[in-house]
Amino acid sequence: MSDIPMTLHGLHAAYARGVSPEAVIRQVYARIAAVGDPAIFLAMPTEAEALEAARALGPFDPSKPLWGVPFAVKDNIDVAGFPTTAACPDYAYTPDGDAFVVARLKAAGGLFVGKTNLDQFATGLVGVRTPYGAPLNSIDPEIVPGGSSGGSGVAVGHGIVALALGTDTAGSGRVPAALNNIVGLKPTLGALSASGVVPACRSIETISIFALTVQDAYAAFQVCCAHDPADAFAKPCPAPALTAPPAAPVIGIPSADSIRFLGDTVQAASFAEAVDLLRGHGAEIREIDFAPLYAVAEMLYEGAWVAERYTVIEELLRRKPEAIHPVTRAIICKAEALSAADAFRGIYRLKELARAAEPALAGIDALCVPTIPTFYSTADLEADPVTPNSNFGTYTNFVNLLDMCGIAVPTPARSDGRPGSVTLLAEAGKDALVAALALDLEAAGNRALGATTWATPAPATLPPAAPTSQGLAVCGAHMTGLPLNHQLTERNAVFRRTARTSDAYRLFALAGGPPRRPGLLRGKPGTGAPIALEIWDVPCDQVGSFLKGIPAPLGLGTIDLEDGSTVQGFLCEAVGTEGGEDITNIGDWRAYIARTG
Repeated sequence: MSDIPMTLHGLHAAYARGVSPEAVIRQVYARIAAVGDPAIFLAMPTEAEALEAARALGPFDPSKPLWGVPFAVKDNIDVAGFPTTAACPDYAYTPDGDAFVVARLKAAGGLFVGKTNLDQFATGLVGVRTPYGAPLNSIDPEIVPGGSSGGSGVAVGHGIVALALGTDTAGSGRVPAALNNIVGLKPTLGALSASGVVPACRSIETISIFALTVQDAYAAFQVCCAHDPADAFAKPCPAPALTAPPAAPVIGIPSADSIRFLGDTVQAASFAEAVDLLRGHGAEIREIDFAPLYAVAEMLYEGAWVAERYTVIEELLRRKPEAIHPVTRAIICKAEALSAADAFRGIYRLKELARAAEPALAGIDALCVPTIPTFYSTADLEADPVTPNSNFGTYTNFVNLLDMCGIAVPTPARSDGRPGSVTLLAEAGKDALVAALALDLEAAGNRALGATTWATPAPATLPPAAPTSQGLAVCGAHMTGLPLNHQLTERNAVFRRTARTSDAYRLFALAGGPPRRPGLLRGKPGTGAPIALEIWDVPCDQVGSFLKGIPAPLGLGTIDLEDGSTVQGFLCEAVGTEGGEDITNIGDWRAYIARTG
């Protein structure tokens, strides 16, 4: 049997034609042996144990989204019965239960196959700060694997597993994706429970997901995204089915004078090609100054957030400091010179920088950035263990501090053959948007999945998104500046444009009030005149309450505009115009109000 692609579609297609999950598990262990890198996994079930778990699944059940899907778990996340080390043997413990998210994967039919190596205590973006030996990059063993979730990224890159959990504070769920030609989904903070996770910076970190395709990563996100009341940092977050992104999204990129590639012209060209792909799919590209975002990024290893890392290992530092990797210890122990006042100063400074960044981000649907500015080899890290790591965080360190979600997605290989990758970022809760935008990017060019020979799947056709707002025409007291306009603005309605009806309408000043109200009466073409309107977008979930406050004889109907289009708006029953004044010749409620006072 030839290898089955480690994608959800590939696996479920195989199961549907009769392949057993035991056969897939045998493929997993054969691939581990073929790769021959003992530094990828720190703990695993035996093959016999994994086969037993596969048999326990019973008959194929496609209603379970991850049925028979092998997955790996970063070794700072609990799996019952397996040591959690956070890459520090002296810290190790063996949990009795699964982390909340691991339990979700298993309940959806996933098959656990191992705990993966990491930068110790999830402190690093390079993947080599581990006492267990660094895993080798799946694409090129001379390049660092990326971290801190290095083992997870490499396991997916080799096609050993379909999915792997990482964590992400500074970019640990995105940098390994860029270096291994895979997808790294970094969810909205709080969307995935942290119960059963050894924290790094608990207030600004999340579990992340690696996969070979965008749709697989997002499917796993949907499985894992469930509110956990036991996690104080968890919050309800949407994980809707993917729908087509806006036809012309506004995508922000670093401006020419603020973009950073550290002299890597090949990386610069690769990013420009990715931006051209977005532009070719209808995106409006807007350059913005990234200086405020870089300033935010520099905050991550200062003040409050270094002290937060310190809280995790404080007891071990006091008891046995030599148990901690020297680079990790040097970084985290900076907290010992900080005061509580320093921490608060850092928090205040972050708020100031976030506010300074708001104008640049206004009106942007998503950002597109290089996942990494350049590549580094293991030799580079031996010569300088700090600077390359810091540089890897150029486009990642600010993301969680600003509570953004993101997805690192492969793009066509660079001109030198190294993998291309960009990251799409958006405000919290827009995980579905960035995943949808990423689909066309991953399908571009002739690219294999990870380090395998499996072909990239064809781009998915997504259904159109359900409308989030309803266009509504008003012609009277609800217009801008008039007495009832607040009924629109307090529902977050947005003014779009002025317009005029076709000549089939007559306008009346209705009897009664206050406030004085118009009535728009439809007749045959040519029996009326163009009447001035304002068109507002009303959030769909607010339309019902708005309409409830509209009294008879007004009601909602379809209005023909003079440009031939139609819009929903308020029409008046003919009986309601009795006793009113026909002001069709004025044609504009504002003009009538101005004339009559």
